[in-house]
Amino acid sequence: MILAGIAKFQRILFDGVQSKLPRKLSSGNDSLSSHDRQSYAIQDRLALSGDGKWDYASIDASHQRLYVTHGNQVQVLDLATHKVAGAIAGTEGVHGVAFAPELNLGFTSNGRSDSVTVFALDSLAVRQHVKVSGKNPDAILYVPQARQLYVFNGSSADVTVFDVPGMRIVSTIKVGGRPEFAVSNGAGRIYLNIEDQNAIEVIDIVAGKVVAHWPLAGCEAPTGLALDITHARLFAACKNKLAAVVDARDAKHVAGFAIGAHPDAVAYDAATSRIYVSNGGSATLTVAQQLTPDRYSVLAHVPTAAGAKTMAFAPATKYVCSPASINGALKVMVVTPADK
Repeated sequence: MILAGIAKFQRILFDGVQSKLPRKLSSGNDSLSSHDRQSYAIQDRLALSGDGKWDYASIDASHQRLYVTHGNQVQVLDLATHKVAGAIAGTEGVHGVAFAPELNLGFTSNGRSDSVTVFALDSLAVRQHVKVSGKNPDAILYVPQARQLYVFNGSSADVTVFDVPGMRIVSTIKVGGRPEFAVSNGAGRIYLNIEDQNAIEVIDIVAGKVVAHWPLAGCEAPTGLALDITHARLFAACKNKLAAVVDARDAKHVAGFAIGAHPDAVAYDAATSRIYVSNGGSATLTVAQQLTPDRYSVLAHVPTAAGAKTMAFAPATKYVCSPASINGALKVMVVTPADK
């Protein structure tokens, strides 16, 4: 059942660029003990077949598998053995992967064929291909509370909504520009970056429409997005080397911290209150500590590899998996805390 009775947002507000924030919010240099300033390093480099363009990395926690979208296929790695577990072919121009573990189903967004591939999580066998209602599907999000799949179409600036597991299109939601990463709060709201409008938009699941458009002043071309559900904090990765922290209840800009160039993925670990941002242009992984919901300190800019712009975070092990082309071969770097 779709959750009902969601409280209405009160206002839309974003208070200026990082330089206008109080020093304690914008510096990213709040003091931490040496114990808290944990170091990180690349533990392993996992080889995948072929080279060429890759996109999202995603983890199916129910089977402990890493999915890397790559050209016209999705390559799957076993996180326990670091071995290839299989592949999903026929996914032309694949971008993202989403999971419905309670249904044993996974979904890929296929940009060049304007379609979604449905597959079994246990066997990786393809169940069906279905067309989306828009053009160039990119980000993809499954919302278990609603049993709905949201596919964000980059070229048509809209969102195709499927019921699951029936895969019937129930609606198409128009958004204000090119959609990027999206997250759900599990209580009736979806937040998504609008990259070409420097904004975040909010979808009300029950209403089936956009209910808020929040300009991100000081944030250029937001891509990656993560959510701290407990404290209602959104983390948006911006092209101008800034991570913007926004209150998910009222759009207030509460903080910001420095990241690298060409970021394209963000993850939040609720257990440690840490944020991870992969920066392909500067070949780094930014790790920041949430001191309070409104105060942040950058712990490290971990060296990775040129082009390592996407990543997936494994909460159970605290590993970050980031794909990149290294010496002409596609590899997944496994970044871990030094004590792992």
